[in-house]
Amino acid sequence: MMKILVCISNVPDTTTKITFTDNNTQFNTTGVQFILNPYDEIALSRAIELTEGSGGSVTVINVGEVNTEPTIRKALAIGATDAVRVNAKPHDAWFVAYQIAQYVKANPFDLILTGRESIDYNGSKVAGMLGELLDLPSVSIIKKLDLEGTQATVEREIEGGKEILTIPLPFVAGTAEGVAEPKIPNMRGIMSARTKPLTAVEPAEVKTSSEIISYETPAPRGQVKLISADGAAKLIELLHTEAKII
Repeated sequence: MMKILVCISNVPDTTTKITFTDNNTQFNTTGVQFILNPYDEIALSRAIELTEGSGGSVTVINVGEVNTEPTIRKALAIGATDAVRVNAKPHDAWFVAYQIAQYVKANPFDLILTGRESIDYNGSKVAGMLGELLDLPSVSIIKKLDLEGTQATVEREIEGGKEILTIPLPFVAGTAEGVAEPKIPNMRGIMSARTKPLTAVEPAEVKTSSEIISYETPAPRGQVKLISADGAAKLIELLHTEAKII
């Protein structure tokens, strides 16, 4: 019976206005709407497709505090079998990957999927780190995933074309758009999510590998300067003195 683990993140909605507190050292969560990371939702949808009708199971795992449970319940409503929450603030990608790896070492899976990246930090690190920590093959960023027996075929884009790989189970993959269409929870899924198992586990001890010194928002864009078609000399001067790109 196929057992798939999908790693999910709790991220701010893309319409969120980002602000910071404590002298720009903390993300201000006041009034922020959090959602299931869209790339993780793609991974979850493909995992459900791969196990439908086969008696397999899909477990979702999140490293987060209790406030992430509504997002986890959404993953259960979409169709995950059960869920695990590692009860800790996700300090960085290393911390998240380490916590998930410790859980997997005690609870093996046939396939581990992540999104290609989380839309808040856009690091694309967790899948590779998980592969290293678990001594498993890992591949990112895949656009297609098919299984046949104990072997998978994945497709990813490379410069100038596509790369097609065959990989034996188990392995880790970071998924991108194209792998599956995100599933929308139906009423039956929403109702069943309330009673599906959601287990909270305590984090493993691990040394923090990074520290956030401060956040800053991008500088506002300046006004556009229009240069006439015959003003090449003026354009070159501005590119040199103001834009400083030549």
